[in-house]
Amino acid sequence: MTDPLKPWDGEQVRIWLERRFEASRLDQAAADRRGHEARDDYDKAAAEEWVCRALRHGDCTQEQAAFAGRLKELIGQDEYPATSIHDDIRFERHVRSHLRKLAKMTKVNEGFGKTLHYQ
Repeated sequence: MTDPLKPWDGEQVRIWLERRFEASRLDQAAADRRGHEARDDYDKAAAEEWVCRALRHGDCTQEQAAFAGRLKELIGQDEYPATSIHDDIRFERHVRSHLRKLAKMTKVNEGFGKTLHYQ
């Protein structure tokens, strides 16, 4: 059984964010090469990159409560400015989806050890 009181590891969260950032960049490049039919994949990868970029720098990863607060702040934003995306509405929907996923991971403090490219 897993230990439900596992301590928060800010370094592991930063590593996870860095790896997801790099994976999203690779996913964007792959979708861009596939062309028009991969626009949704491109926007989804761009949204993940935006989320990781917004969270990976700064001190918010040091403590679980600070990270959760930053996520709540980002979820509450009205818009997420980005360039070179195909559909603003779809992009914002994907950003919110990634933020909610991270909020759930933060709440239960699980999933940050999974650093493989595909999740």
